[in-house]
This record gives sequence, structure tokens and C-alpha cells, in this order.
Amino acid sequence: MKILLGMTIEELKQFAAEIGEKPFRGKQIFVWLSRGAVSFDEMTDLPKSLREKLKECAQIGGCRAVQVQEDTSDGTRKILFEAAGGADEAGVPADTFEGVFMKYSYGNSLCVSSQVGCRMGCRFCASALGGFVRNLTAGEMLGQVLEAERVTGEKVGHIVIMGMGEPFDNYENVAQFLRLLHDENGRNMSWRNMTVSTSGIIPKIRQFAEDFPQVNLAISLHRLTDEGRSSIMPVNRKYPVGQLLEAARDYAERTHRRVTFEYALIEGENDKDEDVQLMIRRLGGMLCHVNLIPLNKVEETGYSGSSRKRAREIAETLEKSGIPATVRRQLGSEIDGACGQLRRRQQTNRPCLKNADGL
Repeated sequence: MKILLGMTIEELKQFAAEIGEKPFRGKQIFVWLSRGAVSFDEMTDLPKSLREKLKECAQIGGCRAVQVQEDTSDGTRKILFEAAGGADEAGVPADTFEGVFMKYSYGNSLCVSSQVGCRMGCRFCASALGGFVRNLTAGEMLGQVLEAERVTGEKVGHIVIMGMGEPFDNYENVAQFLRLLHDENGRNMSWRNMTVSTSGIIPKIRQFAEDFPQVNLAISLHRLTDEGRSSIMPVNRKYPVGQLLEAARDYAERTHRRVTFEYALIEGENDKDEDVQLMIRRLGGMLCHVNLIPLNKVEETGYSGSSRKRAREIAETLEKSGIPATVRRQLGSEIDGACGQLRRRQQTNRPCLKNADGL
């Protein structure tokens, strides 16, 4: 059975020809999929004979919401998705992954997962605790957007690929997803309404600057020394922080777009005055913005987040030194806020394919 969600117009035109239909039918199918159609019967401008044929040889794909947590104070929804198809023949539940629907003054944003689990092994992250299972397809990423809209009844105008997984560890599927979002025949989302976050895979940062110069780049930084960063982010052992900052500067110079550095504030670990001064020295003069994030507590990691008061103090110090900085607005305080927490609470005994140990 062919899975259609995640295919481009040209791929769907080719598929239509393969099943004996005119290629323009592929474009019609693409439009319906982008609107969030969940059955072929909804595609009312297709002949009934074609709809019946599609039922026999294809599936829409994507994902469905199996659990939703809502924070009534701000409208944030944490959504646990299940891959289309449900349980397999042996009764093993499908892979699950998370998304977060967030309301802002400029519109609604969805935090999208790119993998089931993660193999980066960041010590403070709930996603890493269960290890890596598999990459998500472009269709499963697009499915998160469509399903979030169905669940909330509201449109998603911005996406951040900052959920479970390392997007640049699944580069080709992420690239396909971004292009599908931007297609004028589908979602027609502006490149500038998309953000991709990486833990620091340098070769892919350079490729991203070439492939998507208008899409926003965020880098999870969290420490500014190799010893400190490697202790909480194993990826730093392969891509040291000095080389990462050089790649970030190159990106900004090439694209003329600022880099956002995500900095999760961990009490007693990276929020001391000397950490702030090191940040000022190493980021000074770069076209960048620092997003300070008091860490969401995850019991299994043993880490606690800095207070919001301390976060504001750090932001003020950075601003006075010429480095734009903000404290991330606190969303979802009533629900499982940390990435991977909701899935972990519902996690099955499905085995991981790889350990969470970075690259």
C-alpha cells in the first residue's frame, strides 16, 4: 500500500499515472491532503471510481492524536501522536511522538517532532531517556500539523521543529517536510514562519544555509566550554563548541539571518556569573539572539531549572553587553512541559534500535 501524505505534487502525479489515471489527479490529491483530508471519500472532485481504486492501493498516512493535555491558563496543548496504522499484526502499539500547540500574539505555533526518541543523549532531556527508535517521515511530520489543527479547531501558522529528536539527524525527511509546507498549492507557509533547531551537527548547518537560507535556525547551546558542554551534550565530543560557533557565524554571514541560541538554564550548572561572562565573550559581535529557558524539571535527570528571576537577571546582563536576549514565555506549566515527558509516561515496551549516546 502506497502512503500518500508526504509525497510532492510531482510524486503524486507519477503515482496517478502508475495506476492508470491522468497526472493532474495527483495535484488534486495533493491539495486534499494539504487540507487535512482523512479519507478518500472526502476528495469529492475525484471520480468515485478513482476513490475506490485509491482505497485498494493506497493509504493517506500521517498520524492521529491519542492523548491531549491542555493548560487552561494559556491554551497550550501537549499532544501525543500515534503513527497511522495503530497496532501492528502482533498487537504492538504504533510508535508515539509528541507535539506542542502554542498560542502567541502573532498566531498559533506547533512544536513538531522529527524522530521517535532521540540518539543525541542530552543529559537533561526526557526524549533521550528512551533512546532512539526511528526517524519520522515527512508525512508524519506534516500529519502532526494537520492533526493538531483537527484537535484544536485552529490553524497553525508557524512551526518549530524542536520536539522529540534531532532534525539534522533526519535531514532529508525534514527538508521534504519544509518544502511541503511551503508549496503554494498546499499549506503555502512562508519560509520565515519555520524554525529548525539542532544540537549542533555542523555539516548539516552548512548544508541548511545552502538549502534553506530563509528558514530560521536555532542551535541548542547550553554550555560554552567543551568540558561543560560535552558533559551534558555528547554531540559536542564530535562537534566542539568552538567549531559550532564558527559555523553559526558563517551561517549568519551567508544568509544575513540571525541565529537563535537556545540556552536551557540549569540551576548551579550553567547559570553562574562566570557562565554569563563567557557567553558574552564568545557570542559578542555575532548576529544572534539568546533564548533563555528555565529548564523544565524531569525527575529522572536530577537537574532543576533556574528561577525565572535569575533568568531575567541574565537576560538583562546580556542585553547591556549588546547581545539580544529574552526569557522564553512560560507555557504549559500545568501539563507535562518537557520534551518527551508525555510520551515517556505512556511509553510501551517497544525496544529501541540504538542507545541515546550522541553521534
